Amino acid sequence: MKIAVVGSGYVGLVLGACLAENGNAVTCVDKDASKIAMLEAGQMPIYEPGLEELVRRNDHEERLHFSTDLASAVRASEIVFIAVGTPQDEDGSADLQYVLTVARDVGRAMQKYTVVVDKSTVPVGTAAKVREAIAGETSQPFSVVSNPEFLKQGAAIEDFMKPDRVVIGVEGGDDRAAAIMQELYGPFTRTGAPILMMDTASAELCKYAANSILASRISFMNEIANVCELVGADVDQVRKAIGADRRIGTSFLFPGVGYGGSCFPKDVKALLKSAQDKGYEFKILRAVERVNDTQKERLVDKMERHFANLSGRTIALWGLAFKPRTDDMREAPAIPIIERLLARGATVRAYDPAAGSVARRLFDGRITLCDKSYEALAGADALAIVTEWNEFREPDFDKMRALLKAPVVFDGRNIYSPEHMRALGFTYFSIGR
Repeated sequence: MKIAVVGSGYVGLVLGACLAENGNAVTCVDKDASKIAMLEAGQMPIYEPGLEELVRRNDHEERLHFSTDLASAVRASEIVFIAVGTPQDEDGSADLQYVLTVARDVGRAMQKYTVVVDKSTVPVGTAAKVREAIAGETSQPFSVVSNPEFLKQGAAIEDFMKPDRVVIGVEGGDDRAAAIMQELYGPFTRTGAPILMMDTASAELCKYAANSILASRISFMNEIANVCELVGADVDQVRKAIGADRRIGTSFLFPGVGYGGSCFPKDVKALLKSAQDKGYEFKILRAVERVNDTQKERLVDKMERHFANLSGRTIALWGLAFKPRTDDMREAPAIPIIERLLARGATVRAYDPAAGSVARRLFDGRITLCDKSYEALAGADALAIVTEWNEFREPDFDKMRALLKAPVVFDGRNIYSPEHMRALGFTYFSIGR
């Protein structure tokens, strides 16, 4: 199939590369000429394991192209994906200005029947707005489809190539668009993953509902961890016991310093706002958000209780990205942790395997960013672990102890055993244990 993907950010680039890998002819369009030039030179604007190899291979095979010319890409395509950003507005709603601008541009460029697909994460009712925007610019026949993405950063290629499910929203009776989308996704679902056909409103709600329930599990376990600390229980044991219940399962039950990233915080807020706009107060989700905001404070609370005064202290920080295997720092717990440490007069020396350049722009010289993990420890009063990168799991503990001014570790991800750390001579603080 001939496909245009408008927006070459995280979702659009992964989408375009994976569709090209399956033999489709894909043009990724972006108005940012510097980003297109970077991609044409084989350089990645984002960090995602496996993506660079996929892009380069399909570019070399001439299945994947990059362009700033939206009109030409639309005219050459059967399917046009809209994958531009939907940033959070001041009131918590998703800002649709970029989606609707692209929709109008697509409408003006159309010269034949085209399937226009909402791939951006959008609130219920967006498909109708996109349809109206396109209809105002063209007399050509077209269909609007909702096709939410369910990609995990750090595992996006695997998630797309081997999905749990594919959700496709079409309006009743639009068999033509349904058949085209079934054909497009058929090769990705040969292992039995379902293609779920539904109306556009239900499809639009699926992404928000999925992310909100996962965020709810994280906040719930953080609350359980906080109770564990008060009653002397071990959250790891509690987690294993409830995770063994087949009705519950083990996913998203690890306590820590809260969730972050480009999806959970924004999608929770957007669903809250959508419900509020209809006169409904989503009480559980409001509590999920409050718990998450508070959880980001707990690691610094532990530091203040231990040191009494953080002024003049140097804290080493391992991990800046909101999760491992990405350089994404949007809503990352590291940001409020660092800001609070700086506000208390502490100095921060930080290391992250991928997010250093992002942090350099964010903090603009207010923290020391180190090129190596052990470099951050030199002369620090304590180490705080904020992101659970694999390279932090089995470090050289003797080297850590020698570099730190005092052997103190605040583990915001529970990656070490308390008993083991005590045996090694560390003063060790974790979450819920």
